[in-house]
Amino acid sequence: MGAAGPAALVGGRPVIAFLRPTHRRAMLTIALAALAASALLLDWSWLPRYLPLIAQGVWTTLWLTVVTMSLGMVLAIGLGFAQAAGPAWLAWPARVYCTIIRGTPLLLQLWLLYFGLGAFFPQFPELRQSFLWPILREAWPYAVLALTLSAAGYEGEVMRGAFRGVPHGQIEAARAMGMPRFTLFRRIWLPQALHRALPTIAGETVLQMKSTPLVATITVLDTYSVARRVTQDTFIVYEPLVLLAIVYIIIAGLIVLFFRKLEARLPARMA
Repeated sequence: MGAAGPAALVGGRPVIAFLRPTHRRAMLTIALAALAASALLLDWSWLPRYLPLIAQGVWTTLWLTVVTMSLGMVLAIGLGFAQAAGPAWLAWPARVYCTIIRGTPLLLQLWLLYFGLGAFFPQFPELRQSFLWPILREAWPYAVLALTLSAAGYEGEVMRGAFRGVPHGQIEAARAMGMPRFTLFRRIWLPQALHRALPTIAGETVLQMKSTPLVATITVLDTYSVARRVTQDTFIVYEPLVLLAIVYIIIAGLIVLFFRKLEARLPARMA
C-alpha cells in the first residue's frame, strides 16, 4: 500500500480529478465569485427573521418532490408496461392518459383539481362530517395529487420506451424456461427497464422539483411562497430571489448526485 494519505473525494473521485476539466474549474470560480458578491453586496438583514419560514418552505419542496415522484413512478411503471406489452384495452387508455397529461400545462391540471374537486366535495354533507374533511379542505392533497398525476404521465412514456428497450431474446428465454410471468417481470423486465430509464428519471425529478413553485398558487407554503412573502413584507426583491435560486441549485445537485450513485450501484444490486 502507498504511503500517501487519503484524498478528499467528490462523487467517489479525488477532488483534483473532479476539477480537472477546465469548464468545471470555471464554473466553480464563477459560483464562488457570485456567492461572495451576494454575501458582501446584498442586504441580508431580513434573513434571521425568516429562517424558520424558509426551513419550512424548503422542507415542503423536498417532501413534495420525493413523495410525488415516488407515487408517480409507481403509476408510471403500470402505464409504461401497459403500453409496451399490455392488451389493447389497457394500452389505449394508458396512451390517452399520457397524451392528455403531457399536452396540458401542470398549472391547469393543478387548478382543475383544486378548484374543481375542492368545490365539488363540499356539496356532500356526509363527506364534510367524515374524518376525511380536515384533509380534503387543505390545499396540499390537491398539490400532491396534481404533481403525482403529472409525474406519472411523463414517466409513463419514459418507462414505455425502457420496457421496449429490454432485449426480447431475454424475455423469450425466460418464458421458454417456464418462468412465471410475475417473476419474469420482477427479475428481468423491470430491473433492466429501470436501469435504462434512470438517467431520464433523474432529469425528470429535477424538473419535478422546479415545478413545485406552482403549488404557491393554491396557498401551499413552499420555498417560492416564502420568497414572495419576504418581498411583500420588506419590499426587498432581489435578495429573496437569489436565495431561492441557491436553494434550488443545491437541491438539484443533490438529486443528480443521488441518481448517479444509484445508477452506479443498481447493476450490482440487480445481480
